[in-house]
Amino acid sequence: MNDKDNRKYHIRNLTTKDLDQYNMLLRYAFQVTEQDLIKSGWCDEEIKQSKFPVLERADVLGCYDGEALISQAAVYPLNMNIYSNIYMIGFVTSVSTYPEYSGKGIMSKLLKKSLFRMREKKQSLALLYPYSIPLYRKFGWEIISNKISYTIKDRQIPAKADAPGYVRRVDWDNKDFMNLHSAFARQTHGCLFRNSLAWEEYWRWDDEDTTVAIYYSEKDAPLGYMVYLIENDIMHIKEMIYLNHEAQNGLWEYIHAHDSMIDEVRGNTYFNDPVAFDLEDGDIKETIRPYIMGRIVDVEMFLSQYHCDPQEKNVCIALEITDHVLAWNNRTFHVLFHEGRCFLTDVPTEYHLSMSISALTTLLLGYKTAAQLYRREHIRGDAYSVRRLDDVLLHESPYISDYI
Repeated sequence: MNDKDNRKYHIRNLTTKDLDQYNMLLRYAFQVTEQDLIKSGWCDEEIKQSKFPVLERADVLGCYDGEALISQAAVYPLNMNIYSNIYMIGFVTSVSTYPEYSGKGIMSKLLKKSLFRMREKKQSLALLYPYSIPLYRKFGWEIISNKISYTIKDRQIPAKADAPGYVRRVDWDNKDFMNLHSAFARQTHGCLFRNSLAWEEYWRWDDEDTTVAIYYSEKDAPLGYMVYLIENDIMHIKEMIYLNHEAQNGLWEYIHAHDSMIDEVRGNTYFNDPVAFDLEDGDIKETIRPYIMGRIVDVEMFLSQYHCDPQEKNVCIALEITDHVLAWNNRTFHVLFHEGRCFLTDVPTEYHLSMSISALTTLLLGYKTAAQLYRREHIRGDAYSVRRLDDVLLHESPYISDYI
C-alpha cells in the first residue's frame, strides 16, 4: 500500500503482543487522559489489561508504517435478534488513526478488509457507533436505531404503579441479572446478546456505587432489572428492561420508593416509543438522537435468515441494490416473500425497486419503512411496488442499547 509520499504501509492482524501500541493509539485518538482514568477509578495498567481479551477474541486489524501502528479497527463477534431469528454480526469499534496519517485512504482499506473478513465468518450484518455519520454513510452504513434520553422530576414519578412481586439489589455478576438480559434479547427485535466481551465493555467506566436491582414475581421469577446510580440527588438509570408490564410497574414502584432521596430521574431508553406516553404526567423532557448505524455485509446471506410477514404468500419483488464497496451486493436480487421467509428466485416479477445498500439496511432492520424512504427518494420505482414491499415486511424498530 502506497500513499502520495511513497511510504509503504502494511495491514496485519493485531495480537496480544501489540497491546501497548493498540492502547496508545486508542488513548490518543479518543483523548483519554490520566485524569479521566483516575476519575473513573481506573489506572493505565488496568485499562491495558482490560483490552487484552479484545486482542485475543475480537478480529483486530492494524495498519503499520514500518514497526509503528498508525491505524486500527476491531470487530467484536456478537449475536443479534432480528425479527426472532439469531444472526451472527460484527460490531466495529476502536476505529482510530493518528491525525498525521488521515486522508490517505488507510481507514477505508481497513474497513473494507474488515467487511471482507466478516463475510468469511458468516457475519451478514455490521454495526457501529458512529463518531461521524457522514463518513460512515460513504461506506454504506446507515442509521438503524435511536437513543431517547429523558429527565423526570420527582413529582412526575409514577405513584400508582403497583406490582405483586418484589425488588432485590444484587451484585454485578448475579446470574439472574445476566440471564434476564438474555431472555429479554430473545424476545426483543434488534437486541444484542452479550457475551463476555460485551459485558466487560458494559461495566468498563461505571462507578463502584452503580447498583443492580431485579424485580421478581410473587413466585420468585426474575422478570426485569434496572442498573442505576444515585448521585447529587439524581437517580441516573443506565438501563431498565422488563419482560412484561408487571415488571415495568414493579421497577417504577421501586423508583418511586426513592422519592425522598432524589429530585429527578435521568435515563435512556432504546425502544422507539417515548417514555412520556406511559406516565400520568407526561410533560417531561425527552431528547431523541441517532445511536447505532448498520450495514448489510452480504445481502444474499442476510435474506436467507430473514423473517417477513407470514400472511403474505408468493410475492416476488426485484430489488436492484447499489453497493460501491462490496461488489457481491451490487446487483439485482429477485426475492420471493412467502409465508414468513425469503428466497432468491429467477421468477419474473412486475415489482421492481432500486436502492442503495444503506437504504436496504435501514429498511430491513425496521428503522424506516419503504414508503418513508420512497418519499425521501432513497427508493426508486413505482408507488404500488413500494406498497407491496411494505406489505410483506415486518415493521418494528430495533432496540440496540449496547455501545461496544
